[in-house]
Amino acid sequence: MQINRTGSAQWSGGLKDGKGRISTQSGALKEYPYGFASRFEGVQGTNPEELIGAAHAGCFTMALSLILSEAGLTAERMETTARVTLESVENGFAITAIHLSLTGNVPGADQEKFTELANKAKAGCPVSKALSAVPITLEVKLG
Repeated sequence: MQINRTGSAQWSGGLKDGKGRISTQSGALKEYPYGFASRFEGVQGTNPEELIGAAHAGCFTMALSLILSEAGLTAERMETTARVTLESVENGFAITAIHLSLTGNVPGADQEKFTELANKAKAGCPVSKALSAVPITLEVKLG
């Protein structure tokens, strides 16, 4: 089975004065603004790093849900934040790390088991695999 999903971007202008719009196939984002200021100066709008973070957090948490069910566990609630680090490096900018921070309430799981299963999800999540060129760290809290 093969599934294809698309995201698209439009850009007009130079780097600092230009304006972009990002859209997703589903319509969840439709011509949502992004640009230099929203990426580097904290101005309203989105940026590629936060979109990668959202995609990674969503994929990881869904993968963990599957792994928990395979272990006979069901989460009452899980929340994951992915902090994507963009740094200036020798040849420009690079994403140098991603840190996943997970908090969950999983009846029947102790901290050790939850951490073990979360690490399994981190390794197996398709977005983690796609982003394996950078270190991906994980912080896990139960309860």
